[in-house]
Amino acid sequence: MKHTCMLLVSLLLTSTFLAQDFQGEATYKSKRKMDIELDSTQIGGERYNQIIAMLKKNFEKTYILTFNKEESIYKEDEILEAPQPEGMQFVVASTDGSDILYKNTKEQRYTSQNEVFGKVFLIKDNLENPDWTMHGETKNIGNYTCHKATMKRQVEVFESSMSINGDKDLSETAEPKIEEITITAWYTMQVPVNSGPAKYQGLPGLILEVNDGTETIICSKIVLNPKDKVSIVEPDKGKEVNQLEFEEIVEKKMQEMNDRYKHNRDGDGERIEIRIGG
Repeated sequence: MKHTCMLLVSLLLTSTFLAQDFQGEATYKSKRKMDIELDSTQIGGERYNQIIAMLKKNFEKTYILTFNKEESIYKEDEILEAPQPEGMQFVVASTDGSDILYKNTKEQRYTSQNEVFGKVFLIKDNLENPDWTMHGETKNIGNYTCHKATMKRQVEVFESSMSINGDKDLSETAEPKIEEITITAWYTMQVPVNSGPAKYQGLPGLILEVNDGTETIICSKIVLNPKDKVSIVEPDKGKEVNQLEFEEIVEKKMQEMNDRYKHNRDGDGERIEIRIGG
């Protein structure tokens, strides 16, 4: 009887140890719809192709999510900016993205390190408490059986704005509008972590795919318990702000850039500005 009890305790301790030590890496591909109209009568030939390639480079990226039971780090796998055509200023502003995103689902908080307009910010705030609705649908993503969940969210949507040779006032298109969107996620209980790409979390398994109607993020590879132990280190460099403060800073900076552009445009400069809300 003593041997049986000792064996049971040993198994429980081993199970607890494995759960604490559980970790992995997931690779995600993101793709965003490019609902951007370019006037081919003003931009033609090779310049038009360069702009489309540049936009595609900015909207199709690869990310790595490194995770354990309670923490994760999400960052771009390879940051290579597409070269900007000579004489063109290309601006993409997003308050929802991160250079390095640390999440702690146990403590329900995140730290996002972001470099914007040449300055590094450290955004610290609470994770959203998502109101997911579970559905009975399932599908396979790779070798994993995934379950469907959805939620509604109110977001600010900026219309993409563009100026070619100063013929359009950017400030007139910069006002956001509020829309309700449906976010669809597919998660697998075969990877029992309450996390996912970007700031998505709150489901009983790793989120392998998410779509908000504009952007799709899908997992292409998972490595569980790799031989080389992964390191999850919360970023600590940058000016510390909360999410609302960061959004206000970006908004103010974008307005300053617009004002400066309107006062200084006097040549053949070309500018494309894309603002992503959410």
